[in-house]
Amino acid sequence: MTAPPAPPAPGSAPPRPGPGAAPRAVRWISGPGRPLPRWPLYALFVVFPLWWVLGLGDMIWPLFALPMTVLLIRHGELRAPRGFGVWLLFLVWMFASAAQVDTGGRMIGFCYRALIYLAATVIFLYVYNGTERDLPTRRIAIALTVYWAAVIAGGYLGVLMPHGSLTTPMARLMPAGLQANELVSHMVTPRFTQGNPDGFWQNEPRPSAPFAYTNGWGHTYAQLIPFVLLALGLLRGTRAFRVVLILLPLSLVPAFLTVNRGMFIALGLGLAYAALRMAARGNARGLLALGALLVAALGVGAALGLQDRVASRVENSQTNETRLAVYREAFERTLDAPLFGYGAPRPSVLGEGVPAVGTQGQFWNVLFSHGFLGAALFLGWFCLLAWRTRRAPTATALWTHVVLLMTTVMTFYYGLMDSGLIIAMIAGAVALRENARHPRVHVQAAPLLSAGPRAAPDP
Repeated sequence: MTAPPAPPAPGSAPPRPGPGAAPRAVRWISGPGRPLPRWPLYALFVVFPLWWVLGLGDMIWPLFALPMTVLLIRHGELRAPRGFGVWLLFLVWMFASAAQVDTGGRMIGFCYRALIYLAATVIFLYVYNGTERDLPTRRIAIALTVYWAAVIAGGYLGVLMPHGSLTTPMARLMPAGLQANELVSHMVTPRFTQGNPDGFWQNEPRPSAPFAYTNGWGHTYAQLIPFVLLALGLLRGTRAFRVVLILLPLSLVPAFLTVNRGMFIALGLGLAYAALRMAARGNARGLLALGALLVAALGVGAALGLQDRVASRVENSQTNETRLAVYREAFERTLDAPLFGYGAPRPSVLGEGVPAVGTQGQFWNVLFSHGFLGAALFLGWFCLLAWRTRRAPTATALWTHVVLLMTTVMTFYYGLMDSGLIIAMIAGAVALRENARHPRVHVQAAPLLSAGPRAAPDP
């Protein structure tokens, strides 16, 4: 029997982690470490329908980041993962590009996006610094699943009332001049669908509530599905498990009626990747569960005539050509302002009816608004998160890693300045936490619907 290694001598450097160990955190503030309460996450996601009805849905993230910041300071200990400086450099570069903003309306948009970036930073640190006892993964997954249920309810509002909208209390309180800004108008007078009134493309109304655009609904639904599958495993044997299991096929109705091709691509890639990881681990049970989900999706899609809807949209829409033209314009115009970009999206030079440059994908927004270095830092942060969490020793780690991979892909064709960036940062924080908790665990057929690994004995 091998004797345990001797403890390091006083004053000596700590041993370096092995190749399988999770990246060590950087400790910024040391202290007693008070527990971090769960209520901010519940208030953000479980109570979200109330904020939407009040007209605060898009502003709730920075509003609740304020008390979370106070709670982090009171926590007495603040850690950040290695490589977090990449994200901080992006924030610095983003703020520096404010000098490029040329109108008051664009400054409103810049300030809103800056607040979302800061809120995402605070929420990431909040979840990352929370212990499994303070902020259990189970509670986080359940809160996000409740939020997913609210997204589904919004989708059904669009299906049942395609021309409906909501006049919120904030719309009655906000000055008319401020509501003339398109971004502010969508916040305080949300529509249930996106369609012809947008003026970009002539599409039939497609579900979008509780978001301004159908693409926002699509990427949020895609990002939340891995958390829903994770929650199913954590809720097995409960009444909530049966409720979520019923909601899954029901959610496919508004999902398919969005005719959201980017959502289909992201979910297809993410679930296929998860299936490959499960197959490599011999997880037959997980593969069967994914197969059942696929069969249900195909059945609902066939009943709704999804293939014909997608074909009709492709045939009668110029979205692909327009997007490619706007992407090309974003790159070429950024060559004229490569350092800090233009600070915010601007009208296209391609003519009327073409979306503003920097609005058709988060990567292109960052590239055009903050220059080449800003785009490299933004994308580099998410690539770093995906790389650092690739081991995925448990089902929790695998599904949160899948969220990061899907988000990295979707940045090239979806904007994330609603809840998308927040969800991705939470996934990154949970995945890093989970990898740190299981630095030497190797999964052998971890079930799809279970958060716990089956650990192989250490050599």
